[in-house]
Amino acid sequence: MRLLFSIGAVLVAGMFAGGDVAGIAAPGPKFGAPRNHPQRLAADKDVQVDVELILAVDVSYSMDMDELAMQREGYAQAIQSKEFLQALKLGPNGRIAVTYFEWAASSDQKIIIPWRLVDGPETADAVAAEIMKTPIRRASRTSISGAINFAMPLFDEDPYRGLRRVIDISGDGPNNNGGPVTVARDAALEKGIVINGLPIMVKEPSYSTMDIDNLDFYYEDCVIGGPGSFVITIKERDKFKEAIRTKLLMEVAGRTPERPVMRVADKEPRVNCLIGEKIWSDRWGR
Repeated sequence: MRLLFSIGAVLVAGMFAGGDVAGIAAPGPKFGAPRNHPQRLAADKDVQVDVELILAVDVSYSMDMDELAMQREGYAQAIQSKEFLQALKLGPNGRIAVTYFEWAASSDQKIIIPWRLVDGPETADAVAAEIMKTPIRRASRTSISGAINFAMPLFDEDPYRGLRRVIDISGDGPNNNGGPVTVARDAALEKGIVINGLPIMVKEPSYSTMDIDNLDFYYEDCVIGGPGSFVITIKERDKFKEAIRTKLLMEVAGRTPERPVMRVADKEPRVNCLIGEKIWSDRWGR
């Protein structure tokens, strides 16, 4: 089942109230050894986390510099927030593994944060600081399929073992490069991976960009999938950071709101899943 939510539909306090947390936190290894020390690497493989979370962030030219800056700040602030740290501790293991990469064309992905364990304020602050210190970049084309295909093997490289595997994709336009997004999505779902989406719709669609109407429907029907998958839409710039924080809270806690705004159609897509490729071909003939 796939769900779509507006920001107002998610109340953080309600997410965490009254829920039972299954399991007992497993004792972790000693983390005093250097990150690349053989004993540390061996110990990492025995560390179970609540979720292996891949943050796949759009940096295509359709994103303006202000949006890119807000996106970076949104992820950094969300990971440091007291709500996030509270959600972290509600999991059976009290920790997650996270990696953060930026994407544009089908051959353009750049890892900003390799796999990191986040288990409290210190590790959260370190990840946030690394996100913020990396220079902002932009690149051409939009390949959501490329991002998904790049993300899938990263789970095999993760030294930690997660109870869930989630790819979190944010972007402001449809796939227009690489293979069809539905093929990549279905390949991920076959591996038991959940895909969630953050469609960014703060600008009015225009001919000069690859923006489309109903990008939220496109993400619902063509991009996301897996048990409990969801979309949170950003339609106002001042809701940017709030949306990112809400999305991360839901992913870490493994929860979805009790009262979704709208249930996603499970049959025929409401938006052509090849609309991005069609627009590109109509305008540029390739």
